[in-house]
Order: sequence, then C-alpha cells, then structure tokens
Amino acid sequence: MDYPAYPVYRKSGIEWLGKIPDHWQILPIKRFTLIKRGASPRPIDDEKYFDDDGEYAWVRIADVTANKHYLKETTQRLSDLGKSYSVPLESGQLFLSIAGSVGKPVISKIKCCIHDGFVYFQGLTQEPEFLYYIFESAQPYLGLGKLGTQLNLNTDTVGGINIGLPSIDEQQNIAQFLDHKTQQIDQLIAKKKTLIDKLNEQRIALITHAVTKGLNPAVTLEDSGVEWLGEVPKHWDVVRLRYITEKITSGSRGWAQYFADEGEQFLRITNLSRKSISLLEDDMRRVNPPEGTEGERTKTQDGDILVSITADLGSIAVIPENYEASYVSQHIALVRPEPKQFDSKWIAYCLFSHAGKAQLLGAGYGGTKVQLGLADIKEVYVPIPPLLEQTQIIEQLVEQIDRVDRMVELNRETIDKLKEYRTALITAAVTGKIDVRKWQKMETKGA
Repeated sequence: MDYPAYPVYRKSGIEWLGKIPDHWQILPIKRFTLIKRGASPRPIDDEKYFDDDGEYAWVRIADVTANKHYLKETTQRLSDLGKSYSVPLESGQLFLSIAGSVGKPVISKIKCCIHDGFVYFQGLTQEPEFLYYIFESAQPYLGLGKLGTQLNLNTDTVGGINIGLPSIDEQQNIAQFLDHKTQQIDQLIAKKKTLIDKLNEQRIALITHAVTKGLNPAVTLEDSGVEWLGEVPKHWDVVRLRYITEKITSGSRGWAQYFADEGEQFLRITNLSRKSISLLEDDMRRVNPPEGTEGERTKTQDGDILVSITADLGSIAVIPENYEASYVSQHIALVRPEPKQFDSKWIAYCLFSHAGKAQLLGAGYGGTKVQLGLADIKEVYVPIPPLLEQTQIIEQLVEQIDRVDRMVELNRETIDKLKEYRTALITAAVTGKIDVRKWQKMETKGA
C-alpha cells in the first residue's frame, strides 16, 4: 500500500481506530446525526400496500445485498398507502441493514421506503460517502458481536460507534479516492470471475468432447441417432442407461428421525457437486437406523453413481473404491452400472456432459424440469466405447480437468487477495493510516 502516512498521530483510545491523525476529531455517530429505524406496513404481504407504478420503491434486505454501494433499483414499489406506513427516503440518503445481511451500508439513488430491518441517518452533518466507507470496512463492528446474523445492531449501538472525523473536504477527498481505487479493484475481481466462468465452461466442454468424440481426432464418426449426442466414433455403441445397469433407484424417506452424532454415513445432495464427479465430504451427516430399514436397498457400493433428482438437478458423484458403505437420501438416485463391463466414471462423465444434462433436464440445456424421475435417468442414451478405451479417455480427461481446476483455484486465490486488499485499503483510508489528501493531483490527471 504505497501511500504516505500523516505527519503527526495521537492515540484514539478506540481499539479499531488505533492511532489517528492529530487534527482528526473522535465522535460517536449520534453526535452528528439522528439514527432512526425504518417501518413496515402490516401485514407486509397485503396487496393494497403495493403499486407497480408507485413513486417510492420498497427496499428489502435482498435488494441491498444485490446492489453495491448504491441502491438503483428494487423489485417492488409501494402504493401511497404503503408509503404512509413506512419511512420514505430521498435519493442520496445513506442507510444500514440491521437484519439479514447485518451491517451492510448502501446509499440510495432512488426514492425508496425502508422497513424496520434498516436504520437511517436523519440530519447527517458529515459526508455520507465517508460514513458509507467506514461501515463498508466492517471495522466499527468489532467488539459488537460476530459479523453476520450474530451481530446485533440497533439505533443505540450504531449511534454509540466512535469514529475518526477529518474535515468535510478531507472526508470527500478520501471518499473520492476510495471510489476510484475500489472501482479498479472491483473491475479486476469481475474479470477474474469471468475467467473462472469460462474455465468452468471449458471443463464441461472438455468432458463433453471426450465422451462423445474420444481421443483420436482421425477416428471415423457416424450419426448416433440421438440429437444431443450427434456423431460418435463408429466403433462405439450407443445404448440407454437402463440396459447397462444393475440398479437405478432412489433413496428412501424418513431419515431425519435417525440423524445421530455417530453411526453410518448418510449422503445428501450437498455431498454431490455440480463441477466434478467427486463426493463432497465437508458437510457429512451420520444416521443410526434400526436393522432392516427400508434404506438398506440403496446402501452404496464402490462404483455407484449418485444423481440429484430434486435440487441442483443432475449433480453427480461416484462412490470411490474402498469407500464406507453409506445410506442415500430420497433426493438422490443411485445408478449401479453392470460390473466389469463399464467404468463408473465413464457413465458419470456422460451424465455430467452437456449431452447428458440436456437429456436429463430437457430441451434447452439449463433445465426445464424442476424434478427428475427415475425414468428420466433410465432413458438417457450413453455412448459406450470398449472398456479399455473408456479407461484411457478418463485418464487423459482427468489430467485436462486437473489443469483447468488449478487455474480456477489460482484465480479464486487472486480474488480473495484482491478482496483482502480492498478491505485493508478502505480501513487504512477511513482510519487515517494513509494520507490521500494529495492523491487527486497525483493520480486523477487524465483518469
């Protein structure tokens, strides 16, 4: 962070502020503004309080979460009656969430009404943009509780927060500096996220090409007769999944009563991935059912393929070798390929590919279905090369996927570092650890 410090500092006596520039004041927020709470018309779902053509937008926590810095739109508008029971704010006013995404600030760019999950700052005599960045740093909340739903904010706690205050001109200069720098950082983060999206698309494209065209670019292709598969190598078979499996079934119901701290493993949709065919084990549950429970019929074996059928449709996982036998949720289908003839990973990659997902979810890949039936899975056409070729393709495919995943991980690490830098820069500026008073002359020429 290559910016100079102020020439003289003094102790603030406030832990999150530390030392501040000698000419800054320290004041609790309630000394320069009234902190007031929003209000809601009741019952909130009554249609008479809403009007698509209403003058004032209705702000929910989700609207604030979806907007960065400035609130420019919401999904609902209030009628005049609804507005009369709420708190109307004009464009340019700062408010702060105290429920849901607790502690998130936003500045309205539209006329809007806020409910009692927000506080606003009436008669604010300081620069709202500067105060926005103080809240955005999240540092004032330290010691008030854990960030997130554990953080307890109200008009008194917000009003009692002590902050460092330079002159209005200096506040404005700091805010302009942070506007410029955070915009640059946010643009870099957006580019990294776009790259990750493209890499994820590349992963699926690699899988799709591998399971429909194979490794040999010179191989003779012929029409598979299946729209979503197109041409496949001539020596491959194309069969419905029902004809190459020992079992396609779904888990049984009623597992909640058997949840336990110890017992046998229980696999749920959260253990399936939309980006790989590996099991996710971060959030594993255990069950302790009685002997002879109906769920025994879907207890997993090595090589079983699990497919989500009620949420995150088409998410896949393969049970690895020597894995603990596990029970399966009713929201998961279990596919057991015929042994010694098919590599489970091959079948899983076929289902995971664009061609497989398109067949599972319906025309227009992306999903027209909200739930899969076992018949949907049984009727999927799968291209089948000889077993040895399946293994060879998978080995090369795994190497290609690993390269893509490493690039994804590197970009995620870069995003995390950029976010950390963004927060550190905001904190340094609003607590006076860096002096940006000359920044405008130094950095905005021609910008």
